Amino acid sequence: MRQMSQFTLIATAAFGLESLVADELRALGYTDLKVENGKVFFPGDARAICRTNLWLRQAERVFVQIGQFTACTFDELFEQTKALPWEEWLPVDACFPVQGKSVKSTLFSVSDCQAIVKKAIVERLKIKYQQNWFEENGPTYPVEVALLKDVVTLSIDTSGIGLHKRGYRKLVSKAPVRETLAAAMLSLSHWKPERVLIDPFCGSGTIPIEAALRGLNIAPGLKRDFAAERWPNLPEEMWVEARTEAADLIRKDVTPEIEGYDFDKEVLSLARFHAREAGVEEYIHFQERPFADLSSKKKYGYIICNPPYGERLEDKATVERLYRQMGQIFKKLDTWSFYVLTSSEDFEKLLGRQASKNRKLYNGMIKCYYYQFFGPRPPRPSRPLQLKN
Repeated sequence: MRQMSQFTLIATAAFGLESLVADELRALGYTDLKVENGKVFFPGDARAICRTNLWLRQAERVFVQIGQFTACTFDELFEQTKALPWEEWLPVDACFPVQGKSVKSTLFSVSDCQAIVKKAIVERLKIKYQQNWFEENGPTYPVEVALLKDVVTLSIDTSGIGLHKRGYRKLVSKAPVRETLAAAMLSLSHWKPERVLIDPFCGSGTIPIEAALRGLNIAPGLKRDFAAERWPNLPEEMWVEARTEAADLIRKDVTPEIEGYDFDKEVLSLARFHAREAGVEEYIHFQERPFADLSSKKKYGYIICNPPYGERLEDKATVERLYRQMGQIFKKLDTWSFYVLTSSEDFEKLLGRQASKNRKLYNGMIKCYYYQFFGPRPPRPSRPLQLKN
């Protein structure tokens, strides 16, 4: 692989987040994007693999596309896979496990598709490397075969562990919101670090920590590694350069005011631990505080939260009482903006207020709604009177 050559990269995303990932890519300087369900295709070079893995807050993984074609038979799948230039990416000692998925395709057996793709790659490498056996004891190149309506996309996962794994959440509390989804909630709110942010149901701290990372412009992947870091065709100095760039772009001119409340003392200790791991502990004030006591002396601010959903029947009445209580407390903070993720379709009715905007998102496998209530904009600071000479 020529390091500066262009190839097609794919940033995968959870349903509903594709446009946000596309916005992130544009902000990083990548253009000619193609957005599909769960994927954003974009051209990039080897450096783009490093930069996008480090910087994308809302994507699940970054893949390099090896090829795309139509196949309705196993023979077609084998021959067209074998025709692709796998040797440009896979060294002779590469370990390349194959994962797959098939949606609305003639070739519906995922296990068979995986086996055929694996065999086809091996046959290609036999010809190119002039040997009949591969130890696969080198770096890992996770291959994915994805079939959608008979269109086959073959790609290699550059991320390894999903990008939602930032490296700071070592301990898990009950029902946490995924880091990528928390980042998306912040994007959709248009929160800026100059405004106070409160998460009154902070749990293990994901939303406040993601807010601090965003507010300080800390690349979310700065404290973790990626599958492609061990690939010999992506030299170490390229990753060092990308990490140095990210470290240089951390903002030192802002001090975000972020608060996280929860009634559970033990879960708050997890939140503080995670904030320390993320390097943002000094920017977040965690406090043991029941929702009923929520108040603020600040005139303008944001509440962004993921309250309990009441998915179990026995919890439904309790959650409905909580949502009605939220309506009463939000009335007292009449100049604030509120952003609430919940699976409840009756949330507006229980709250007693219609949302300014609503967006369907998925928290894991749970279909949710992101209710957005826009508060008034704070007045602009008045300029001092200029006297004419």
